[in-house]
Amino acid sequence: MQMYRGLFRKPKNTLEKRDGTADRSRPKIADDAYLKCPDCDQVLYSQDVKDHMDVCPECGHHFKMSVRRRLDLIVDPGTFTELDYEAMAPEGRESKKSNPIGFPGYEQKLSAAKKRSGEEEGVFCGLGKIGGWETGIFIMDPDFMMGSMGTAVGERITCLFEYALKKRLPVVGYTVSGGARMQEGILSLMQMAKVSGAVKRHSDAGLLYVVVLTDPTTGGVTASFAMEGDIILAEPKALIGFAGPRVIEQTILQKLPEGFQRAELLLEKGFVDDIVDRKRQKSYLKNLLELHSGKITI
Repeated sequence: MQMYRGLFRKPKNTLEKRDGTADRSRPKIADDAYLKCPDCDQVLYSQDVKDHMDVCPECGHHFKMSVRRRLDLIVDPGTFTELDYEAMAPEGRESKKSNPIGFPGYEQKLSAAKKRSGEEEGVFCGLGKIGGWETGIFIMDPDFMMGSMGTAVGERITCLFEYALKKRLPVVGYTVSGGARMQEGILSLMQMAKVSGAVKRHSDAGLLYVVVLTDPTTGGVTASFAMEGDIILAEPKALIGFAGPRVIEQTILQKLPEGFQRAELLLEKGFVDDIVDRKRQKSYLKNLLELHSGKITI
């Protein structure tokens, strides 16, 4: 009888816990390991997108890019130096105002934006070399309140143009913005005139300003320095305009045509000089800087 003991006993299931419940735990996958392309709806491995310069490998959609990623894309390694905005601003002008009109809750929004983006403000300005050419560079940050333009943003870009004028350097700018920062009221709108004045003085000195419009570039930024470049470039399918398409549709009570306010239509209508994807941007900018340096002969 000893040999039959336990004959009908249920065999131990190694997948069950000691209390008899099944172990249904699954391997943990990082939340940011995959993402979905908004254009082609493909689910993509995040590392594949990163390896393609934040461009969808399936359809070529250009994802929003952080300031630091932009720098790595266009600036020669080890050549970039951020401007000392406080030291450069003339007396009475500040590059950092926390809440100039006392807008409720604005300090909390700024704190959250700093934490999310890792940057101090919505634009990053400095000097660096592109293909060996010393250049003033500003890059707006989509992760900092959607690159909205406030007093600090306007002052930083103004300081960059003034310094570039003093050192007789070209300026390359990357724009991305939802427009003027409503929490700063009329002071944010005043930045349009202030930056435009600095751009004009830079231009009057015969210096080059190249701007690259990325998705989206709208509002007061479009109505000022984004469209004041000597050469205006854009990334593929970037949304570029003053009012957004939904605002226009609600105003005129009509459906806008496909591709309205996109870079391709603006190129067709002459508002943009060329559309340049990220793989070509550094070499394209390098060629422009070289061409306008006056140091080569054709």
